[in-house]
Amino acid sequence: MQTFIVLGSILMAVAVAMGAFGAHALKSKLEPDKLKVYETGVQYHIIHALGLIAVGLLVSHYPEVGMIKVAGWFMAAGIVLFSGSLYGLSMKRIRLLGPITPLGGLSFIIGWVLVAVGVM
Repeated sequence: MQTFIVLGSILMAVAVAMGAFGAHALKSKLEPDKLKVYETGVQYHIIHALGLIAVGLLVSHYPEVGMIKVAGWFMAAGIVLFSGSLYGLSMKRIRLLGPITPLGGLSFIIGWVLVAVGVM
């Protein structure tokens, strides 16, 4: 489905920008442990943006399997919840974001399980 390829590509561009921002602008401003949290957000952002592109290709190959589309939306939600909360936690000490991070991780897990089940 073209939607996931476009969304994944845009989110990939954002991930690269976030990585560059972290490496250049934040490196001297964040404590090492906070920078590590930020970098973890970037790492998962990149992996799952690529996952969205893969979902788009799989939807084209398995158009009758709606579960794969649902997987893509879980991955997109995971990027926002997991990576987004880690970005926020690393730069601001907003305690509300802490409980959101595991929900993003769960979204990633559900997304990948749905991909696996969908192509079986």
